[in-house]
Amino acid sequence: MSLVELAARADARGLAASGLACLDRCLPLLGAGDDALRPLWASLATDGAEWGTQLTAVRALLPKAPADAAPGDEDPAVLARRMADAAPADRAEEDALRAWADDCSLAALHIHHLLDRPGKPYEGPHSLADRRAGRTDGMTPLVEAELRRQTTILELLAGHGTVGLRQAVEVSAEGRRVVRAVVSRQTRGTA
Repeated sequence: MSLVELAARADARGLAASGLACLDRCLPLLGAGDDALRPLWASLATDGAEWGTQLTAVRALLPKAPADAAPGDEDPAVLARRMADAAPADRAEEDALRAWADDCSLAALHIHHLLDRPGKPYEGPHSLADRRAGRTDGMTPLVEAELRRQTTILELLAGHGTVGLRQAVEVSAEGRRVVRAVVSRQTRGTA
């Protein structure tokens, strides 16, 4: 099943976890610690009443986007911060969560492309949206791995409830380690 199909079937918890996982994997771009999103992950195991309060606290911990960042800025760190800023404050708003999860999915794929091909715009026969719908030929390695993680997380949440949530956190942590290694390698290469 494609990522688009899985997302269409996801409930509010699955959508929130999907968007949160995309942001989680991009934390190294923001210089945030691995535990920065832990309160939001924990709120997904409950009724979600604390989501808005936890979201406000998390946003306060994350570095702000540069004041001179233009709306079309494609700096990976700016794109990651925008994911955090766009998160809906009410976890019960399924339409808002669906839009946010979709935007986070595309942003995370785009960020992984930018990390795989620094300074090069997305090129290829298919858009990133097409990738989510199942057209996977010719993807760069980081984009392919990110797409696989996004799909795995939605599958885990659809079939395993809170046990799936724990597994989703582990899958996301693995992706965060990959991004951290890529950022570290790129930093050493430019230093």
